[in-house]
Amino acid sequence: MSIDRLRAHWGLTRMPFGKDLAPAMLADTSAHNEAVARIGWCISEAALGVITGEVGAGKTVAARAAISSLDLSRHTIIYIGNPAIGARGIYTTIISTLGGTPRFHKAALIPQAQGLLAAENDERGKHVILVLDEAHLLDTDQLEELRLLTNADMDSRSPFACLLVGQPTLRRRMKLGTFAALDQRIALRYAMPAMTRQETSNYISHHLTIAGRSDTLFSDDAVDLIHQAGRGLPRAVNNLAVQSLVAAYTSDRNIVDEASARAAVTEITTE
Repeated sequence: MSIDRLRAHWGLTRMPFGKDLAPAMLADTSAHNEAVARIGWCISEAALGVITGEVGAGKTVAARAAISSLDLSRHTIIYIGNPAIGARGIYTTIISTLGGTPRFHKAALIPQAQGLLAAENDERGKHVILVLDEAHLLDTDQLEELRLLTNADMDSRSPFACLLVGQPTLRRRMKLGTFAALDQRIALRYAMPAMTRQETSNYISHHLTIAGRSDTLFSDDAVDLIHQAGRGLPRAVNNLAVQSLVAAYTSDRNIVDEASARAAVTEITTE
């Protein structure tokens, strides 16, 4: 089965439920809007923020949406999506992004990174936003190094905003006594909730509308099942909705009904 034939069957101009949507095309949910607003505040205040949520809750999407609205002539974005680079990797990424050549000795990297962050702010007039994704995977040494990085002058002012984005374990780890000094610096905490049943319905309709179908394509029973099986998490809803479209297509149905959604749930949960 080809994607083109599936799109033709459903009268779609593009495949819905994809990850390649521009921020302006994203679905409007309360969790997404709240996360974007809070991230925006964190950036404007040059603060340290922690955004958590289950896998597929839309944390990275919200961060991307918040950052997309920034004037890049006045902001410098440093995005680190892989904590496996270690503490040295974090420093070298910051230093390289800001135009420096990382020093050889690790002890020299902290003041070098701090100096470049301050210079970007004070001399170039640009606000730096450091985003660490998958931050629940940061090890103890990395979190301690992050505390040292945010330590310089942070009690009076901060040369950059720092956003830690990760799964709920990140929020619990930060409460451990080991990280008390870093935890006390956190100005923003937001745990992204799942979508409500109505939001899941609106989410599915939104994705179908921008793909060329504004009529009702998924039955209420199908939406109920997708919401329940996907626990209201956007990524899971995306996967189930696509598989439901495939199941309904192969059964030559005109709408995505409960049977199609059930087949999708079975297909995904038995993979």
